[in-house]
Amino acid sequence: MRRRTVTAGNLEEILQATAPATPPEQAAPAPAAAASAPAGREDHRLRTEFEFELPRGYVDEAGTLHRHGSMRLATARDELRPQIDLRVKENPAYLSVVLLSQVITRLGTVTDVHAGIVERMYATDVAFLQDFYRRVNSEGHTRAAVTCPHCEGGFEVDLSGGRLGES
Repeated sequence: MRRRTVTAGNLEEILQATAPATPPEQAAPAPAAAASAPAGREDHRLRTEFEFELPRGYVDEAGTLHRHGSMRLATARDELRPQIDLRVKENPAYLSVVLLSQVITRLGTVTDVHAGIVERMYATDVAFLQDFYRRVNSEGHTRAAVTCPHCEGGFEVDLSGGRLGES
């Protein structure tokens, strides 16, 4: 196996050259396939996008607060790309900023989420998103088992958003 030096400039070229070819019939699943499932049967398709609600919210330049967003599952490319980013090489702590900016698909009305937006988020929200990323990419869901401190009863909560008492 031949070794290659990968730079930011040629990563896309290498990833495209080594990407498996997808037949056209598999590239876009037919929406009618989900509707044609018999009633009563569970839909076992892979969930690739998860909604969330930030604890504090991102405030843009116009002063608009954005709390609701969505994050997609990460790909191997998403995990590899930050490794060659110069900002990450200079400061390894920047890895999560770059990674989150790649997988957040929407934040309120903002659809172009980039590292600059993640940089301007409150630390509480970044910590929430890091935990959310870990949960959806390693466990495949946004639920967590918790125990009531008063009655010690166990139950599940959905971490994707909402506040206690809200529906």
